Amino acid sequence: MSAATAPSLLRKCPRSLRPRCRRFLATHTTVMEKDCSSITPPYSLLLEKLDRVRELLGNRPLTLAEKILYSHLHDPERSLGDGKKLVRGETYLQLSPERVAMQDASAQMALLQFMSAGLPRCAVPTSIHCDHLIQANVGAEPDLRHSIESNKEVFDFLESASRKYGIEFWRPGSGIIHQIVLENYAAPGLLMLGTDSHTPNAGGLGLLAIGVGGADAVDAMTGTPWELKAPQIVGIHLTGQLNGWATPKDLILHLAGKLTVKGGTGRILEYFGPGVFNQSCTGLATVSNMGAEVGATTSTFPYTPNMRAYLHATGRAPVAHAADEAAAKGFLRADEGAEYDEVIEINLSELEPTVNGPFTPDLATPLSRFGSFVKEQGWKDELSAALIGSCTNSSYEDMTSVADLARQAKSAGLKTKVPFLCTPGSEQIRATMERDQVTDVLQDVGATVLANACGPCIGQWKREDKKGEENAILTSFNRNFKSRNDGNRLTMNFLASPTVVTAMSFSGKLSFNPMTDSIPLPSGGEFRFSPPSGQDLPSAGFAPGDTSFYPKPMPEPVPETEVIIRPDSQRLEYLQPFPSHFGEGNPRGLELPSLKVLMRVRGKCTTDHISAAGPWLKYKGHLTNISENLLITAVNDEGGEVNIAFDHDHDPSQSEIDTIPGVAKRFKARKQPWALVVDENYGEGSAREHAALQPRFYGCAAIIARSFARIHETNLKKQGVLPLWFVNKADYSKIGAGDVVETLDLADLFQGVQRETVTIKVTKRNGETYMIPTRHTMSADQLRWLRAGSALNYIRSQIKSN
Repeated sequence: MSAATAPSLLRKCPRSLRPRCRRFLATHTTVMEKDCSSITPPYSLLLEKLDRVRELLGNRPLTLAEKILYSHLHDPERSLGDGKKLVRGETYLQLSPERVAMQDASAQMALLQFMSAGLPRCAVPTSIHCDHLIQANVGAEPDLRHSIESNKEVFDFLESASRKYGIEFWRPGSGIIHQIVLENYAAPGLLMLGTDSHTPNAGGLGLLAIGVGGADAVDAMTGTPWELKAPQIVGIHLTGQLNGWATPKDLILHLAGKLTVKGGTGRILEYFGPGVFNQSCTGLATVSNMGAEVGATTSTFPYTPNMRAYLHATGRAPVAHAADEAAAKGFLRADEGAEYDEVIEINLSELEPTVNGPFTPDLATPLSRFGSFVKEQGWKDELSAALIGSCTNSSYEDMTSVADLARQAKSAGLKTKVPFLCTPGSEQIRATMERDQVTDVLQDVGATVLANACGPCIGQWKREDKKGEENAILTSFNRNFKSRNDGNRLTMNFLASPTVVTAMSFSGKLSFNPMTDSIPLPSGGEFRFSPPSGQDLPSAGFAPGDTSFYPKPMPEPVPETEVIIRPDSQRLEYLQPFPSHFGEGNPRGLELPSLKVLMRVRGKCTTDHISAAGPWLKYKGHLTNISENLLITAVNDEGGEVNIAFDHDHDPSQSEIDTIPGVAKRFKARKQPWALVVDENYGEGSAREHAALQPRFYGCAAIIARSFARIHETNLKKQGVLPLWFVNKADYSKIGAGDVVETLDLADLFQGVQRETVTIKVTKRNGETYMIPTRHTMSADQLRWLRAGSALNYIRSQIKSN
C-alpha cells in the first residue's frame, strides 16, 4: 500500500521521515522547558499520607523505598489500621501508582484488556512507546521505514486506541521506552508501573518504577488499587569512586554475580552512601535497569545534585524545584537508623570492569581474568560482533565515552575488526550525538548506527551471518539468554560496559584486555587505549531532534475515535474472557478440576522459553497465533529433548509424541484442563504476560514450581492460573506427564480459612496415589481473581456493580 492510501500512521510517515533524511543540514535547537503539571508528584499529599503511615507504624525509621511505597498506599487505614502488622516479605499492599508506560509489543494485549473494561479514559497518565517492533538490518533510515510499513496495522491500532482514551503515543523512531521515560516522565519519589521488566531504569531519578504485566497495568489504568507484597529492602552501601575503565555497568554486573538471577526476588535494591553521589543520573539508571536481572522488584537511590542537574537539562526545572522542597523535608532519602533486611558493602574504588555470560546475566568474570576463562572453556578467542546501546547503556555519557575511544583508535589509523552496531536510546540522544559529532566519529571507525529502538537487544536483528554456528558477541545489553539476540542458540552473548565492548571491537579477540593489552599497528608499532572519558550532560544542551515523533502532552480522549482492528487480521484479535475453573462443568466445586500434567520442564525456563520474542513479536496482539510458540525452547525433563511433549491419552489417529503447543492444543480440544511442573525461578526474565496468557489460553489451570520469578508469578495469578511452590523441592521429580493432580484444600482458602499450604493429590498413570504439600502465595484479592477466571473478569464485575 502506498503512503497516499494508508489511513493513519503510514500516511504521516513521510513527514516524519523527511526531516531525518535531511538531518545533517538541520538547525539544532535545545530542549525547551516542559509542562510539568502531570509529571510532578503531589509531594504535599504524599508527605501527608506518609505522616499517617508513620503513626500507624509506631514512628519507626523508614527506608527510602518504604517512604515511596507507603506514601502511595491506597488506604493506609485499611492496610495498616486496627493493629495490623506490616511484615516485609509477607504483607500485601494496596497501592495507587501515578503513571503507566507501555511499549508497543506489550501495549497491544494491555489495551485489549483495558478496552474490555468499558471505561472512557485512563485513570492515570499513560503513554505508549513504539520501540520493540523495529528490526535492525542495514541502518536507521531504511530499517525504520520498513518497520513502519510492515507493522502498519499494529501502529494504527495503538495510535487510534491512544487517541480514543487520551494516551500519549510516541511514534516509531522516537526511541526506547525506558530512555524516553527517564527524559520526560520520571520524577523523584514517584511510583509508576511499566509493561516491561526493565521499567526500573527510571529509578535512576530516585523513584520506584516497577515492571509488570499488562493486566497489572490495567489495574492502574482503571483506577483499581494495585497489589504488591511488601518487598524486603536490601541496602547497598556504596563507598569510594569508580576509577579508570570501571563504569556503573560494572557495578551492576559485579552485583549480579553476587546475588544471582534470583537473589533479588521479592526485594527492592536501595543504594545509599557517598558512592551514590559520585554517579551521574544516567549511570544510576543503568544500575537500576539491570536490577531486573537479579529478579529485584525495582531499585532506587536518594535524591542527588546530579539528578537535579539532569531534570534541568531535560526541561523539567519545575520538577527539580518541587523535589528540592520535598528533599528538604526528608522525603527523598532514608531516615537515620532505617533498617534493611540485608546490607551489601561495595567499595567502588576496588571495582574493575566485568564481563557476564554467556547465556545467563549472573555469570560474572572480572575483565582481568576473562581471557583465561575463555581459554579454560575451550572457546575460540574470536569476537564476531560488538553491539552498544539499548535501554541499559544509550545515554549521552555512554556515547561520548565510546566516542573518546573511537577518536583514539582513529588517530592510530584503526577501524573495528568486527561489525560494530550502535543503538541510540532516543531521538533526543541521536540528535545530540549528531550535533556534537559523536555519530561522525563512530561511523568513521566502522560503526553502523541503528534506529532509535530496542533492535538486537530483544531479538529484532536480521543477522545474516553465523547462522547455526557457535560464535561470541559482546554487547552492552542487559540480558543474554540463548537465542535471544539473533535466534541462534549457539551465539554466546557476553555483557559488558559500552566502553569495553567498543575497545574489544578493535581487537576482534575475546582475550583482549584494553586496560593492559596493545593492538599491533600495520606500521609495526603498537597502540594502547587510554581510559575513556565521557560527559554526562551536553554543554550545549540536549537537541530535541525530529519533534514529529513526539506526542501532544496530556491529550484529552476523543471518544468517537474508532479503534482499528481488521476482522481478518493475523496480528490483532479481540480478547474473549477466560472462563472460571469453578463453573457448572467442574464436579469438584471450589477445588480445581482434575488436571492432567502436560510435562515436567527441566532447568532454566525464562519467559523467552515460554513465549519467544524475535519473529513472534508480530503476533503480540493475536493470542491465538502467538500461542503457537508456547514453550518451544523448553526442555522436557522426561527425555531431555527440546519442544517435545507426550500425549498418553492420544486418539488412535495421533502419535504419542508431538510438540509442546501441539499437545496443549490436543488437551484444549478435549476440554482437558492441565498443569505444568517446573523447576527453579520459573518465568525469569522479561515481564511479558503472554507467558501466562498462552498456557491459560490452552487450558492450563495450575503450575507447580520449585520457585517462581516475581513478575511471572503475578502474571499467572492475573490470568487465573494457580501458582504453587513445592514445600519439598525433591517432589518435583515425583510428578510426570500424564499424571493427574488435584487440589484438596483450595476450597478452605476461598472460604476464608488462613493456611499457607495446599495439598496436592497425585494419581500416577499406573493408579498409584500419594499426597504432596505445596505452598501458595495468594492474597484475598488474588483468590477472587482465580475464582472469577482472571483479574480482569473480577475488575469488570466490580465496575458493573458500581
